[in-house]
Amino acid sequence: MKAAVFREYDKDPTKVIKIEDIDVPKIKPNEVLIKVESSAYNYNDLWAIWGEPVKTPLPHISGSDVAGTVVEAGDDVTKFKVGDRVVSHSNLSCRVCELCTSGREYDCKDRLVWGFQTGPLWGGFAQYTHLPEVNVAKLPENVSFDDASAMSMVGMTAWHMLVGRAKIKPGQTVLIMGGTSGVGMVGIQIAKLYNCNVIATAGNQQKMDTCLKLGADNVVNHREPDWYKKVRSMTKVEGGVDVVFEHVGKNVFPQEVSLLKMGGTLVATGATTGYDSTIDLRYLFFKGTNLLGSTQGTKAELEQVIHWTSKGKLKPLIYTTLPFSSMAEGHVMMAGAEQIGKIMTSPQKL
Repeated sequence: MKAAVFREYDKDPTKVIKIEDIDVPKIKPNEVLIKVESSAYNYNDLWAIWGEPVKTPLPHISGSDVAGTVVEAGDDVTKFKVGDRVVSHSNLSCRVCELCTSGREYDCKDRLVWGFQTGPLWGGFAQYTHLPEVNVAKLPENVSFDDASAMSMVGMTAWHMLVGRAKIKPGQTVLIMGGTSGVGMVGIQIAKLYNCNVIATAGNQQKMDTCLKLGADNVVNHREPDWYKKVRSMTKVEGGVDVVFEHVGKNVFPQEVSLLKMGGTLVATGATTGYDSTIDLRYLFFKGTNLLGSTQGTKAELEQVIHWTSKGKLKPLIYTTLPFSSMAEGHVMMAGAEQIGKIMTSPQKL
């Protein structure tokens, strides 16, 4: 089979990613073999190629989001059969520890992000891949492979942030940072699904317009120095923002905290501009601020996302679908961060 493989780390994906012929994987009794019809790029694919912030196993196949068809089922598999349309749940955990059995598999001490921390040669950028039965979900016939793979990780992550962690309620004001990012585009739609007032941020006029099309009620340019003042003005009557959806990090974190109303919540899942931020602690204790961390989500949350996608209430933005032979170009594009929406590929289309 064909797979996108790199055997060393490099800041330039074009130097190390090669389309190679490798063996179709042999599955374990609890696994299914999937013919991959669609794969979505994620920022952790770049981290894997760079070898930072963590070293991924080499040789490596990236790709944490796939959708396709089951072509083989292990002897112990009971819920899936050959021909089933499925999507990946990329959070690999032990499923037996206290955290896992209490519904917090994303906090399992043995947790691995499939396609990022797994290997060697175990990820979604390949014509065939394998996953444990517990790490795949069935797809309704009206959800395309592209929509499923584009929504899987970012949708599950955004759902877990807003619904699982921040526990949003109708009527709240939610600030979605980076509204045209993978998680941001779904975050806007989830907040609107819950009938919230949504303020989104974006870095240029085209992206701002896209946020409005996704359902945001207002949008500001976070590249402007006074962006947070505009948000504060918008929420003055309410006393601030109820929930901040955060994944940007250092450059905006202090301002985000200052925008929260009394008892407001900031939920964070990343820090693309840096980790070493600051906070005025007075906002924390005087205002009863809730600062929540969030990572990935449960399989049940992924299934909620797929359900609402099938109902037409959630829809991914897909920027482009590249031929598999152009895998490295997609990583370069993603690093530039100028695209609006998800970058996709199909390993079956060379």
